[in-house]
Amino acid sequence: MTRTFPTQARCVVIGGGIIGSSVAYHLAKMGWADTVVVERGQLTCGSTFHAAGLVGQLRSSANITQLLKYSVELYDALEEETGQATGWKQNGGLRLACNEDRWTELRRQATTARSFGLPVELLTPREARDLWPLMDASDLVGAAFLPTDGQANPSDVTMALAKGARLGGVRILENCPVTGIDVEDGRVAAVVTEQGRIACEVVVNCAGQWAREVGALVDVPVPVCSVEHQYMITEAMPGISRGLPTLRDPDRLIYFKEEVGGLVMGGYEPNPIPWAQNGIPRGFTFSLLSSNFEHFEQLMEQALIRVPSLADAGVKELINGPEAFTPDGSFILGESPSLKGFYVGAGFNAYGIAAAGGAGRALSEWIVAGEPTMDLWPVDIRRFHDHHADVDWVRQRTLELYAKHYTISWPLEEHDSARPRRTSPLYDRLKQAGACFGEKMGWERPNWYASKDVEPKDDYSFSKPNWENHVRREHLACRASAALFDQTSFAKFEVSGSDAEAALSWICANDVRGAPGKLTYTQLLNERGGIECDLTVARLAEDRFYIVTGTGFATHDYQWISSRLPKAMDAQLKDCTNEFAVLSLMGPKSREILSELTLDDVSHEGFPFAQTRRLNCGNFFVQALRVTYVGELGWELHVAMDHAGQLYDRLHPVGARHGLVNAGYRAIETLRLEKGYRAWPGEVGPDHTPLEAGLSWAAKLKTDVDFIGRSALEAQRVAGLKKKMACFTVDSPGVRLWGRETILRNGEPVGWLSSAGYGHSIEKWIGYGYVRCVDGVDKAYLIGGSYELEVATDRVPAQIQFGSLYDPKGSRIRS
Repeated sequence: MTRTFPTQARCVVIGGGIIGSSVAYHLAKMGWADTVVVERGQLTCGSTFHAAGLVGQLRSSANITQLLKYSVELYDALEEETGQATGWKQNGGLRLACNEDRWTELRRQATTARSFGLPVELLTPREARDLWPLMDASDLVGAAFLPTDGQANPSDVTMALAKGARLGGVRILENCPVTGIDVEDGRVAAVVTEQGRIACEVVVNCAGQWAREVGALVDVPVPVCSVEHQYMITEAMPGISRGLPTLRDPDRLIYFKEEVGGLVMGGYEPNPIPWAQNGIPRGFTFSLLSSNFEHFEQLMEQALIRVPSLADAGVKELINGPEAFTPDGSFILGESPSLKGFYVGAGFNAYGIAAAGGAGRALSEWIVAGEPTMDLWPVDIRRFHDHHADVDWVRQRTLELYAKHYTISWPLEEHDSARPRRTSPLYDRLKQAGACFGEKMGWERPNWYASKDVEPKDDYSFSKPNWENHVRREHLACRASAALFDQTSFAKFEVSGSDAEAALSWICANDVRGAPGKLTYTQLLNERGGIECDLTVARLAEDRFYIVTGTGFATHDYQWISSRLPKAMDAQLKDCTNEFAVLSLMGPKSREILSELTLDDVSHEGFPFAQTRRLNCGNFFVQALRVTYVGELGWELHVAMDHAGQLYDRLHPVGARHGLVNAGYRAIETLRLEKGYRAWPGEVGPDHTPLEAGLSWAAKLKTDVDFIGRSALEAQRVAGLKKKMACFTVDSPGVRLWGRETILRNGEPVGWLSSAGYGHSIEKWIGYGYVRCVDGVDKAYLIGGSYELEVATDRVPAQIQFGSLYDPKGSRIRS
């Protein structure tokens, strides 16, 4: 009997691939049975049916790794739950290293895996060959084996998830293309299909390669790009067992898995081919592209070196199936910051099978709770900004990231494509001064400055990179005299209205009340007490506040603030990022320099710390914020974009007499590590509370003013902490900390470093990370342990530190 077309649902999921099916499955598990999946063709007909099906779990983020671990757990149980085969095999994953740099990377990845709770074994070339007898191991330095990795049949897993969703009450409509999405009062209201209209509260865009087109129906940019991706399937080959591990050979850009007694071999070419640049053809279902043997030959040459017997294997098929990739190599989850009720789960960069289980659960939890239930920043849709709506920009950057899929991931690596995009008014001046630029949120930002006759170009290394001495010079100049940082890329907002103070008091953990001129460092918390935003609030007038936050968080923080300003209050939020340039003048000589630019009083008595003043600099004004992120006396000088050049040109001749230097963001990092200042989302983030981060002083718990997250902090204060931010230093020669090193207390892993770097003033390596214990963590517990750090699988002694490593009393910033 034909069922009636559903004209109403709580949620409509667009796309019946593995991601859409996983979201539907998990929504049903969470009680959202009134969910409909609409698929333009049939289940799996887009990219899922031709996916290779490798399931690896390790990523650079602990939470994203946990999502992939959950996928493995789900696939392991899904067949028994639904009665539908999944083809899941936990045969392990082997990753090879053919040179010392790759071996260092593998050892660091092994440490990361252990930090995140994944078992991993480091193998000799002989041991690797024992696991994978067909390969020539003569050029190997070593290998890593993750025994819980595996492979699955993508179509079978999708069908199992779909069956589980149906058993939970979800409707799945195939051959039901979406033609429109209705919006009312700023939120989704219905999905319009060729079969009819479905009124709904929530729409989930899981359309894969079509996600950008679906987003365009409601003017929501979804930065995905279709790229051709090929792999070869051989006939059965001698010596291949069903339990053969998956194999990744990143130095040769290739991967292998067992398939019905033969091999699947594919890889990531350095010259990828974009597809459907003028739109995906209508009717492209269960469709493949023409095999491109000429383009695949470069991978085949590498594969024959690794597995010589491939030369005698019969080839069943060379599959060319386009897939959706993103401009940063991470997938996209979350609610659109511009349209309520419109969620996205797309752009899985050829590891959608591995991610689908965990991503589907995480997105479903976000939908049900109305906010993320864990820190998902690496995949959060709010990590994007306006320039990510530019299809050409997205394509250029995506192709670069595709080509880097298997290249070494260097510490602090920058990307080169589609630059420059956004620049400060000082860009040409800084370039002339020797700036080596990095890019964040499209902005060009000086990372370091080359000395005369040195090319301002990064030379990446796991040991000593070429910029280290230059950063040291900038760092020490800031400590001894003064440094000038161009921080124009800061995101800047204004909150105004008669209720601005009351509204900000509700969303800010710290107390922003006070007379105009007050400057407040504060966090904005979620209901769990986790830190969603970490920023500075300057009161400019009784009814006007100025907010400064990090470059990369412009979209995220704007959305968080705007969605939580009480609607009944007179408080308006405005993004004024592009109105003001920012020059940060920092160092013990900064007052002497600034006093020569203005007749206004910049003495400590006339301009105290944590205050803001409008300074008259002759033919222009500067909004000066006396604040620091480097641990020195200093000011952020916010000036109209049109006057930024004048300010810079006046500062340097004056500053030259006091030792002023240009300095970049890498110096800021080393300076803030010495001082112990936290960074979002490393030391502070949605999974960390101010109490855990050592920032309880920045929460107004001693007042009677309520704020979002207050009750969670009060409950945590009574219950006690299960984790606590701690600082560690290392004296061992030759050791370099880059982050994600395992923290060991009395020989047992208790956490990992979130940030690390060298303190050029204290001449030690510094790392920050959370020490965890289910029985509770207090100062006595921290003091009572003996600590080591695991660095690239080697254990080195570490000393736990309390208080700031530099100027612990803070006298320099208040001088």
